[in-house]
Parts: sequence; C-alpha cells; structure tokens
Amino acid sequence: MEDPLSSVVTLLKPSVSISKMVEAGGQWQVERHDMASPFYCAMVEGGCRVEVSGRKPVTLAAGDFVLIPDLHDFSMTSEVPPEPRGPDRPLEIEPGRVRLGPADAPVEMRALVGHCRFDTPASDLLVSLLPEMIHVSGHDRLMALVPVIHDETRADRPGRELILQRLLEVLLIEALRSGPTVNMPPGLLRGLSDPQLAAALQRIHADAGGEISVSGLAQDAGMSRSGFFEKFRKEIGRAPMEYVTDWRMAIAKTLLRQGKLTNTEIALRVGYGSASAFGMAFVRHEGFSPGAFAGKQGRKRGTKGVS
Repeated sequence: MEDPLSSVVTLLKPSVSISKMVEAGGQWQVERHDMASPFYCAMVEGGCRVEVSGRKPVTLAAGDFVLIPDLHDFSMTSEVPPEPRGPDRPLEIEPGRVRLGPADAPVEMRALVGHCRFDTPASDLLVSLLPEMIHVSGHDRLMALVPVIHDETRADRPGRELILQRLLEVLLIEALRSGPTVNMPPGLLRGLSDPQLAAALQRIHADAGGEISVSGLAQDAGMSRSGFFEKFRKEIGRAPMEYVTDWRMAIAKTLLRQGKLTNTEIALRVGYGSASAFGMAFVRHEGFSPGAFAGKQGRKRGTKGVS
C-alpha cells in the first residue's frame, strides 16, 4: 500500500534552485521577501537567528536543521542582532559560497542553505498538508544529506537533475518524518502519527480511483462513522471527503499538465465514472474546466521553452 507521505512528496517534484555555503562573522542581517519557495538550512558551525513572518524567532545552533515548505518573508541574523539598519549585501567569495558581516570579522557561523521549487500545478494544495516549519536538532542523516545536495548542485555531471530530485525527495521525507509530533498542527503528519487515521490515509493515497466513502474509511480505521469523521477533521484540518477530493484533484491537475491522457482516462484514475462527472467536480473545486486548466498549463510550458 502506498505511503501517504511519499506520495505527496513525489507529486511535489522538488528541484533545487539555489544551494550555497553561507559564512558570517560579527553582527549581520539578511532579509528576503516575496520568495514563495521552499527553504532549508543545515547549521554546520556556530549559530544564528531565523525569523519567519508571523512566527517567533528560532535560534539555530550547530547540528540543527530547519525546513520551511512555503517560505515568503524571512530574516536571518547573527545571534546578537545588529542595530536596526538595512540588510547586509552578501559578498560572493566563489560560486556557491557567500560571506555576511564585516569583512574583518572572523567567521563564526557556517550554514548550508538551499532554496528549491515544487514543479507541480498542485503545490499550494499539497503544501497546505505540511507543517509551516520543521526544526530538528542533532539529526546526522539530514546533516549528511545537505552537503551531498550542495555538491551535486555545483557539479555538472550526467543525470544531475534526476539525482537532485531524488536527493530532495529523501531530504523532505526524512525532515518531515523526523520533526516533533508533540503540538504538531493539524495536517498530514499529525494524522499519520495516529494509527487509526494512518490506516484511512493509506487507503486514500493508495486507491484514489476506487470507491471511497466515510463509512469505508471509518471501517479501515476501526472506528464508528461519526467518531472517525470528527477525529479526522480535528487532526487533519479538513473533512474526510474534502481531503479525498483535494488529493484526487492534485493527481488530476498533474495528469492534465502532462497531457498524455484523455479526460475519461483521468476521470477513472481519480475516482469518477465519466469525463462529465469529473469535469463538473473539477469546476466545483478549481473554478474552471479541465480543458481550460490544461490549456493554461500548456501555455506556461510554451513560455518556459521560449525563454
């Protein structure tokens, strides 16, 4: 049976856009705005403060790893922030290596930082299933993975893109399953930490094209229908059939963008008996028809090809 976490990460199709070694000394600050990209950071030496818009600052120390699946506005500063001023301009020492802080200050902090992108038309929906931030300390596997990704990003070897995609998938899964389960916000990870809900989630992700009902999922979970419904909504953050529809539409949007199947074939893949039933469900969920969506995605691909 397909693992829900693996299926979500695979559908996200992560790819690296930036990977760099950041070195800093003295008092320093860097800010980024309107990024809309996943971000990860592995602290190699020293420490720093990371502040994400709408969250309390987090202090990172050597051996810490942080993952933010949907980063927009954030700042990184020295452990003792500088006086209010404009952010520092990073100095590129060499490709993939930058310096922050006064030039004459000794290096006190080193971190491997990466930004990636999710190459899926359903990224907003899929990211909404994940925590806003994962902060893990002393995780040797994560700390070992990041340098490998950094090295592969810098090299120009055959198979680079596929290797990076697989490495990022492993990094995301390892980070997401290694985060603390205590006080986890509603979402996929919180649901998977509950054995009863995990059984239902596995059914949903393994059989998106099958007949799925609240009663059937409750049976998989070994619960009453009403008890299952309330628990699922509380722990996942949406009603069971709403989650089912969201997952089916994420798959459908991916298949529509690929452009290899007819609407009838896609309908059967995601649990609808006909193209018309699928089309009506798609319009209700997305606000436009499958054909309009596919046309828009085709134009996007054409634009990328021209550029």
